[in-house]
Amino acid sequence: MGPLRADLLKKELGIFTFNDLLEHFPYRHLDKTKITPIALVTPQIEYVQVAGRLTDFEIIGERKGKRLVAHIKDASGTMELTWFQGINWVQKQLAILGDYLVFGKVSFFMGKPQIVHPEIEVLTQQNADGKSVLEPIYPTTEKLKAKGLNGRSIAKLTAMLLPQIHPADLPENLPGDLIKTQAFPSRYDAYRQLHFPADNEQYEKALRRLKFEELFFAQLRMALVKGARHRFSKGVVFDKVGELFNNFYNHHLPFELTGAQKRVLKEIRQDTAKGHQMNRLLQGDVGSGKTIVALLSMLLAADNNFQSCLMAPTEILAQQHYNSISKLLKEMPVNIQLLTGSTKKAEREKILAGLITGNVQLLVGTHALIEEVVQFKSLGLAIVDEQHRFGVAQRAELKLKGTIPPHVLVMTATPIPRTLAMTAYGDLDYSVMDELPPGRKPITTVHRYETSRPAVMDFVKQEIAKGRQAYFIYPLIEESSKLDFENLMKGYEEVKAFFPEPHYYISMVHGKQKPEVKETNMMRFKQNDTQIMVATTVIEVGVDVPNASVMVMESAERFGLSQLHQLRGRVGRGSEQSFCILLTGSKLTNDARERLKIMCATNDGFLIAEKDLELRGPGDIEGTRQSGVLNFKLASIVQDKELLELAKKICDELLINDPDLSSAENLLLKNYLLSKKGKTEWSLVA
Repeated sequence: MGPLRADLLKKELGIFTFNDLLEHFPYRHLDKTKITPIALVTPQIEYVQVAGRLTDFEIIGERKGKRLVAHIKDASGTMELTWFQGINWVQKQLAILGDYLVFGKVSFFMGKPQIVHPEIEVLTQQNADGKSVLEPIYPTTEKLKAKGLNGRSIAKLTAMLLPQIHPADLPENLPGDLIKTQAFPSRYDAYRQLHFPADNEQYEKALRRLKFEELFFAQLRMALVKGARHRFSKGVVFDKVGELFNNFYNHHLPFELTGAQKRVLKEIRQDTAKGHQMNRLLQGDVGSGKTIVALLSMLLAADNNFQSCLMAPTEILAQQHYNSISKLLKEMPVNIQLLTGSTKKAEREKILAGLITGNVQLLVGTHALIEEVVQFKSLGLAIVDEQHRFGVAQRAELKLKGTIPPHVLVMTATPIPRTLAMTAYGDLDYSVMDELPPGRKPITTVHRYETSRPAVMDFVKQEIAKGRQAYFIYPLIEESSKLDFENLMKGYEEVKAFFPEPHYYISMVHGKQKPEVKETNMMRFKQNDTQIMVATTVIEVGVDVPNASVMVMESAERFGLSQLHQLRGRVGRGSEQSFCILLTGSKLTNDARERLKIMCATNDGFLIAEKDLELRGPGDIEGTRQSGVLNFKLASIVQDKELLELAKKICDELLINDPDLSSAENLLLKNYLLSKKGKTEWSLVA
């Protein structure tokens, strides 16, 4: 390689070494025996290979609009080929009336097939006969293509590299028994067959082996971290269930706990009694009663003379937790305080003093809790709500608030698919609450087009006439807060036209309001002074108005699936039947249509989370806290679910018998992990 192209490979694809090139895997293989007649190319075919004669080519346009257009013809028809970059270089390679083999992604323009930036080579007897059956096509970039480094050129580089690599250069990293029972090819063969397979079967075997490797080592590293915490971490001991817990449980609990709540409490009690630090993720669907579990855990800490804190991502949510917990504890001898950015100075100093003396037992707040001035006498339990809104570093700050690190319970109302929990949160113990408290009815969800707006408004009027309340929610377009605001104001005026004063009163809440204005508008809605709340997604977490029975989501196609589900959870919090109406324009993408269909079909947050993962892929899911964990080169936690389950099962069995990987047969694994330390994203997980 010349220095210019070598430099480009480093910058564009991060290929610095032989190993980087070896791990730059093809994204597909082209069956060279398959040549499609041009007349048979349809929009259903994504990539195609055609062979024919180049009839003409010309450069059209100037400067930025310049492009090279050519036509290739076979016995059945003609296809257009277009290049926007590297025009001069491509032009030198082409000869009119030459025969070429062309490969690329098909698009249709004015009903005719074309390929933009095709890969093109002279048609020879050898490639026409298709001697090399499966040819690898590698990911590349436009800049590299412009310098002649397309997917096929990278294949030539890899083909030059492979003969120079010997089995000793790719030693085994899996125990021999495992390779045998899973019928895996050797590591050396797996790499060779993944790049240049002899046939499809060899390729599939190689792919399965290398995907398994990725998933298995990610699981192993996290299981070792978790195991070490279970065995060696120091934690405060809650050894008794005392007066506060029992008194509240027997006399002040507003309803019978669900089976799921009881199970989670039992897990927390066991964790906190062991003398090792608890690090538990509690995921529960919207409205599954996580706050009661948090409160009972804090009372358990108080019974053992330890303080607790609950950190929420916004002032609104912190205020709400404080209000609901204070109400539940009003007849109990427990001192609970609220600390946020807007706590007045005198009040703040009083709280800080109470924390140092131990007089304040429960503290609810926002990021303000992790400030250095906030010191506890004996912090035993730190609870983080909606954990994906906080960085890992922020959560770590809480652990430093006690001489012995406090137990940590992180809660989320965004159900996490099992595969994601196993990979992104594998170093935490996790509990799932999948039951709703008794008396809650499933929310009826329907999709309506803009044309039905009058009927939707009439329905809302009927609900309000029954004494109920309604939300109208508008999406946020991150790129333009000005546009957001205009949309919201327009929506507000529209709702006002349908619901005029003095028959109806409307509250409005959005991110640009001052906290006190927001608070006042929320309170008015909460106290039923206003029947309608017009809001942006600010209310996604935390607004609890049991009397609200209808939610209308404007431009619902612009919301993500888990966000739609989160928002829907703001209704259906009382015992009345509630409704969610998804209002959209008539033009919908396939993805949007799929999201709306799922929302109307189910209220199950875990099912919705699985679908969301399938639709969006793990990289986009909010809260995959160290997304590097999911940067697998080959494996996908969506498509390779079964392989992930297998990797986890084998990993768990292995560590039961040898928790430190100290036995002779597992030394191989230990050394491989050590050799990768700090070099892979997933080594940072904990």
